[in-house]
Parts: sequence; C-alpha cells; structure tokens
Amino acid sequence: MSRLEGKLCIVTGAARGIGHAIARRFHAEGARLVMTDIDEAAGTAAAEKLGADFLLLDVREEEHWDELARPHPACDVLVNNAGVTGFEGAPAAHDPENASLAEWHAVHRTNLDGTFLGCRYAIRAMKAKGDGSIINVSSRSGLVGIPGAAAYASSKAAIRNHSKSVALYCAQQGWRIRCNSVHPAAILTPMWEALIGDGPDREAKMAAMVADTPLRRFGTTEEVAAMVAYLAADESAYVTGSEFTIDGGLLAGSAASPGD
Repeated sequence: MSRLEGKLCIVTGAARGIGHAIARRFHAEGARLVMTDIDEAAGTAAAEKLGADFLLLDVREEEHWDELARPHPACDVLVNNAGVTGFEGAPAAHDPENASLAEWHAVHRTNLDGTFLGCRYAIRAMKAKGDGSIINVSSRSGLVGIPGAAAYASSKAAIRNHSKSVALYCAQQGWRIRCNSVHPAAILTPMWEALIGDGPDREAKMAAMVADTPLRRFGTTEEVAAMVAYLAADESAYVTGSEFTIDGGLLAGSAASPGD
C-alpha cells in the first residue's frame, strides 16, 4: 500500500474519529503526513503513535491557516475534516424555530468557514505545481433536511456546494487540482459511542439507530478512510466536483429485510 508515497497530506481534525482513521490510512499508504487538530494534547499523542507531524490548528482562525502555510507552503492533499455538530456543549435548541443566531454562527464558523479557509489554503499551496486533491468531509445531513439540527445540516450542505465551486474554479484555471466531498451517515465514532453506551442494551440501541439503514449496521471510520484514500490517490485523477455517500444505502431508499 503505497498509493500516496511522496505526497504531503494534511488532515484537519485528525486527533480522533474519522479524521484519525484517515490519518492512519494515509500513513499506511506511504504519505508524508501532517495531522492537525484544535486539541493539542490528543493530536500530539495521536501523531506520535504514527510518527507523523502535528500542528495545532483551529480551522476557524485565518491566522492559524497562515501559520500552517509557513512550514507547508505547498501540499499535495488536504482533507478538510474538522467539524462540530453543535451539541458538544450544553444541550441547546437547533431546530429552525428555536435555534439561536449565536449557535447557528458557531456551527457554521467551524464547519463552513473552516472548509472555506482550508480550500483557499490548498488552492494556493497546490497551484504552483498545478496538481492536487482537496477532500471535504460533509455528511449525509448535507443532502437531506435535519429538523433538529438545522445549523449542522445547512453547514454540511454548503460544504457540498462549495466543493463543486472549488472544483470548477480550479478546472477553469487549467489546474489539475481536484475537489470532492464525502458524505458519511451513521459511522461508529466516539460521538455515537456516547449515545450508545456499554450497557446490556448496547446491541439493541445500535440496532434501533440503524433500523432505517438498508445494510442494517453502522459504518466504520476505516470505510470512510478508504474512500478518502481513493480520492487522494492518482487513480482518481478524473474525479472532481463529485460527491460520495457512505451511508449503507440510506439515501437510496428503503429495503425490505430478507423474508419480509
């Protein structure tokens, strides 16, 4: 596995979850890996285990992207993975009627502004070579409405559209800089683990949470990382402005269980 050998690959939000799985896959594929995260302690520990470089990066802050550009004025692959749901702190209303403007802005500032700044950095870092891959992690929630998480759904939908704008802009300039988005659904990450717990009803809870998914199971972070690795590699050189759902068939419709 050396599809990314010699490529400088930067992954945001790489300390845990999907971002960490992407970092592990990139490392296995031979990438020169730079992991970033807002959590310096967790990010440093994760990077040390892989023998990767780590940089503190708050994707919301333009100055942080400028600091990243100093040691890395050029890169081959950027994965804009860092994101929030808005539910990380105290419970708050996120429906269209009761969500506060402050909560709305907070989610968009990380998810959308962070992706915009990352794409802008990547274009500038890739245009001299005229080649590269930008991969933006959106969500199944960016393709359908989520009444109880309006800000999150809106931000992820905007990432989907911005990815297409970036792809078209780069093609318009004559660069081989590609930009695509991936849209995971129920992927078993620490966020879901907190909801499921480790009690005797764990399996029942998991089954209930994926009851409407045709494949009847959670996806894994490794499955998302496999798709991202394909988009990072040269074998996807003709793929740009596209979106890839990783959802167990959820958006395809409904499927009756065998024997129904």
